[in-house]
Amino acid sequence: MSINSVAPPPRDKWSSWADFIMSCIGYAIGLGNVWRFPYLCYQNGGGAFLIPYVISLIFCGAPLFILETSWGQLVSVGGLGMFKICPIFKGVGIAAAVMAFWLNIYYIVVLSWAMAYLVNSIRADDNVPWRNCNNTWNTKHCRSEYDPILCESNRTIAEYFNVKVLTDDHLHEYKKQFFIGPKSNFLFGVKWTGKIVYLTASFPYIMLVCLLIRGLTLPGASLGLEFYLKPDFSKLLHSKVWVDAVTQVFFSYGLGLGALVALGSYNKYHNNVYKQAMTVCCVNSGTSVFAGFVIFSFIGYMAVQQGKTVAEVAQSGPGLVFLAYPSGILRLPFAQVWSILFFSMILSLGIDSQFCTMEGFFTAIIDEFPEILRRRKYGREIFVLVICLISYLLGLSTVTEGGFYVFQLFDFYAASGWALLWLLFFECIAVSWCVGIDRWYEHMKSMIGYYPAAWWKFWYL
Repeated sequence: MSINSVAPPPRDKWSSWADFIMSCIGYAIGLGNVWRFPYLCYQNGGGAFLIPYVISLIFCGAPLFILETSWGQLVSVGGLGMFKICPIFKGVGIAAAVMAFWLNIYYIVVLSWAMAYLVNSIRADDNVPWRNCNNTWNTKHCRSEYDPILCESNRTIAEYFNVKVLTDDHLHEYKKQFFIGPKSNFLFGVKWTGKIVYLTASFPYIMLVCLLIRGLTLPGASLGLEFYLKPDFSKLLHSKVWVDAVTQVFFSYGLGLGALVALGSYNKYHNNVYKQAMTVCCVNSGTSVFAGFVIFSFIGYMAVQQGKTVAEVAQSGPGLVFLAYPSGILRLPFAQVWSILFFSMILSLGIDSQFCTMEGFFTAIIDEFPEILRRRKYGREIFVLVICLISYLLGLSTVTEGGFYVFQLFDFYAASGWALLWLLFFECIAVSWCVGIDRWYEHMKSMIGYYPAAWWKFWYL
């Protein structure tokens, strides 16, 4: 099917190229930059891990990022409409929309936990609730973080997360707010949402700088940074290191979910998407490395204070955000302030990623049925509200007593691992073989006024 035969329906456009860049930065820079990359770097050879990471970025991450944003700009449709260029691969677009829908529920859970920590950190007594065992939700086996004989499951922070947060009656209220609040912005189109990301995308950097300044002044910070950066080149001989690097690039760049296609589809035709995509790639990877300095400066401090090694303290995923870091700030002056700053940053990172992920989902479905959802009065608004309701009802399973296990199922299977790798593989096949790289180069020249570097052709073959 010819590209020229794809007639995009009337749609909004970004007010400026800066709206597009900030939206892409807000989407790509998320929780994976803060809680996954630093741990992978430490676990897979420290500074040596940057070698497979950069190679994966050059060969996989950047080419696919450019591909998705440029095709969105070219055809001015979402993820489903993009595959009208090769109808046999339309299932790839459907799979991307399904993954985006599941990932939305996953992000809401994390945001609800962070909100629970943030709300409970705002107290009149200038303290944090996981400092001692005097709370109503503590068990009789609770032990203070300062107790030299400490069982991991009985630590105050472990009981706070497992007993208080995961069973909090208000957790479903936080979920409701995140389902309704951020998604209500979709009712006003990209001209409105493009301005919101200026705040939500820049706020995490302010928090990261504040936390880095404080972290570098703590005793033991140099120990944590040494473990973070000290290269162990022998690790590069293990295939797991290279798999982790590729997986991290795919995860942190948000590839394959249709969100980048949707964000690119709101660009003007002659926007220089090639240059802007390269800028976002550099900012995203730079942020991952920068976040590692922040996290491991605190982890080094925690190791010294607790008399443990960095390996014993370092954790990945929710354990880092909701157990390790809250435990570390207990020994800081003004622990309440640092808790509020940290979880405000986590909320901002998660809201941006969740927001743009659902933008990809909504755009894909609305562009697939424009007569009903775009041109009909209140069609878009009703659709957004219905999806909010369905997502909220499905998400209630994550706030039950066994909700953490449901969350882990989303974490492992919703939009990661082999499912995402196969989706990206078929996406490359659809564009590279069905459309052709030479044809793509001609379209790029038509949009940006010049051909991209010739060596990009090799990466798409």
